[in-house]
Amino acid sequence: MGKIEGKAVVAQGGGPTAVINQSVMGVVLEARKFPHITHVYGALHGVSGIVKEDMIDLSQATTHNLEMVANTPGAGLGSTRDKPNEEYCERIFRVLKAHSVRYFFYCGGNDSADTCRIVNENANRAGYELRVIHIPKTIDNDLLVTDHCPGYGSAAKFVTAAFAGVNLDNGALPGVYVGIVMGRHAGFLTAASVFARKYPEDGPHLIYVPERVFDQDKFLADVDRIYRQFGRCVIAASEGIVDSSGQPVMVGLRGNAERDSHGNVQLSGSGALGDALADLIKDKLKIKRVRADTFGYLQRSFLGVVSTADANEAREVGEKAVQYAVWHNVDGSVAIRRTGDYSVDYFLTPLETVARNSKSMPAEFLEGDTDVSVAFKNYARPLIGTFPYYERIAAPSVDKILRRDRPSSRPPAP
Repeated sequence: MGKIEGKAVVAQGGGPTAVINQSVMGVVLEARKFPHITHVYGALHGVSGIVKEDMIDLSQATTHNLEMVANTPGAGLGSTRDKPNEEYCERIFRVLKAHSVRYFFYCGGNDSADTCRIVNENANRAGYELRVIHIPKTIDNDLLVTDHCPGYGSAAKFVTAAFAGVNLDNGALPGVYVGIVMGRHAGFLTAASVFARKYPEDGPHLIYVPERVFDQDKFLADVDRIYRQFGRCVIAASEGIVDSSGQPVMVGLRGNAERDSHGNVQLSGSGALGDALADLIKDKLKIKRVRADTFGYLQRSFLGVVSTADANEAREVGEKAVQYAVWHNVDGSVAIRRTGDYSVDYFLTPLETVARNSKSMPAEFLEGDTDVSVAFKNYARPLIGTFPYYERIAAPSVDKILRRDRPSSRPPAP
């Protein structure tokens, strides 16, 4: 079968990441190698840019410019939260056909995979040769089939570094700290906070993920236990933690919640959950120094906190997408398979295996209701890579003379 001649379009959907531009530029630079791909267009703000015909000709961008953008966090083409239905996808297909596009590459999560599936079905029904490839991307790390998702490693590295810094701060001025991390249905990102523990008494002391039911009374008992043991407590909690009824904890604590355009409880964009948990601790445990932060957008595109493995793999899934479309003339979603410690290879899985649904952390990654296992650490460590080294003072306490009855207030020795 001869190679299909025509244009290519690449787009980005959903939340930006620190490495999604690597995937897009991998597509562009690889596609420009093939003479039968006559132009490579970039859709501005995802599929909304396609239906509006807001596209730019990346064939005319310099390689130097594209490489610089590849190393820049965020979404260089702009993104969208549009969740296309059948009618929307038909409009996408009409525009692609009108512009003689034969290759469509879409970077995103499971909704983006579903968009690819529907557009692909439109092309098949019309008898129009169109190769459609979904390129995985999500910091939530919740796509089916693939071992992990580009974007996760760098976001997890940020979470690790953030909690390491928080732990140093909390150790200097003890109290209770609550950090709210992204993750509606999966706790992979929150779980990465475990790497902030350098010494046995380091936080986060408690980790709460959506895969475990959140019990308010047990939460308070856990915080009280840790606070009595260490004189402080650092907590990492996923924004999507739920109670025994499956209701987001934020709704139960606040009584109401804002909803997004798809009817889902708005978990990001406010500090409601962190504030509610902090207020609960203050009210029930009478601890005065309680603080809460919601990491929010900081997790997604933070400059200077990029995992090397994440960046490399993000580039390669973009390149592989073009190779599957051109060399093999097939449609699908690029997936990553772990082959060693640590190495990976890539394969193509049918679009319907990734579309719509998502995965949670497996049971073996969890330890009780407030911690994660060694199995998770072994899984996530190579994805995160290294982060800045830090240390604390190691010196013996001086014997007291006037206050022998008082225990030392210095931090415990390593």
